[in-house]
Amino acid sequence: MTETVSAAFIQQVMRAGVPLTASWGVEVLSATAGVALLRLPHDPQLLRPGGVISGPALMGLADAAFWCALLSLSQGQDQSLTSNLNISFLRRVPPRAVLAEARVLKHGRTLAYGEVNIRSDGAEEVLAHVTTTWAVAK
Repeated sequence: MTETVSAAFIQQVMRAGVPLTASWGVEVLSATAGVALLRLPHDPQLLRPGGVISGPALMGLADAAFWCALLSLSQGQDQSLTSNLNISFLRRVPPRAVLAEARVLKHGRTLAYGEVNIRSDGAEEVLAHVTTTWAVAK
């Protein structure tokens, strides 16, 4: 049986490994069995002209979310690194809190592959879709 760790512990590891997530106030709402849900609170500093959340903020959130999904598989002990991240912006992301749901689709010996869906907090419509590949640390 695989041991699980709390979302609070995963958040602590995430914030220590990627301090920017602490600055942005990113919260780990859940992280278990290769699926993680993170929340990025509204912050006017993350907006771009036109009043939408910037692409770099969404990409950073997606990257952190996928790492948390990996951390949930390894009891918080994952040193893998992003190899590729592809994001499709499907709709304008309004200036409010957003959620990123990451899912590990394949975890091999050398590569991990997955996806992240980004949506506004409280809404179901996907605003951005991410696919990502990570180099698994030995």
